[in-house]
Amino acid sequence: MKMFDCVYPCPCGYYGDSQKPCTCAHALITKYQKRISGPLLDRIDIHIEVPRVDYEKLSGDRLGESSGAIRARVQAARDIQNKRFAGNGSSDIICNADMRVGEIRQFCRLPDEGQSLMRAAMRQLNLSARAYHRILKLARTIADLAGCEEAQSVHLAEALQYRPKLMLS
Repeated sequence: MKMFDCVYPCPCGYYGDSQKPCTCAHALITKYQKRISGPLLDRIDIHIEVPRVDYEKLSGDRLGESSGAIRARVQAARDIQNKRFAGNGSSDIICNADMRVGEIRQFCRLPDEGQSLMRAAMRQLNLSARAYHRILKLARTIADLAGCEEAQSVHLAEALQYRPKLMLS
């Protein structure tokens, strides 16, 4: 099952906004952010903050990557994954998200530098076993999108960036 969720950082929706100040009390923001349980958040692989977009950026001439180019890159990554799992005899696995622990150990090996990074992340971010496995699968997917044979530290670092951020300190 794939899940998508969208939430505001506080009841008024402006906590962290660069242009409009938040009107919520600190205690209210903390209570609001705790309403989604840790185990549920743990099951969401990619957490991103989407900031306000300025008029200048929207009206400018700069074009991003085309949908066709993105689609081609995603299809190439899916082809890599299909080939990987077809040769493994795991007929029920078609993409990295479907991997179980055995496949994660087989296909998501990290170099020494990546293992050091993951060890530090586990300690500092207090990651669960579920989060550990989800991060490795995401790093493998990022490597596939980049066309890399093996997941490297840079792919792991990117995957770690998608974990939920602690909004209040």
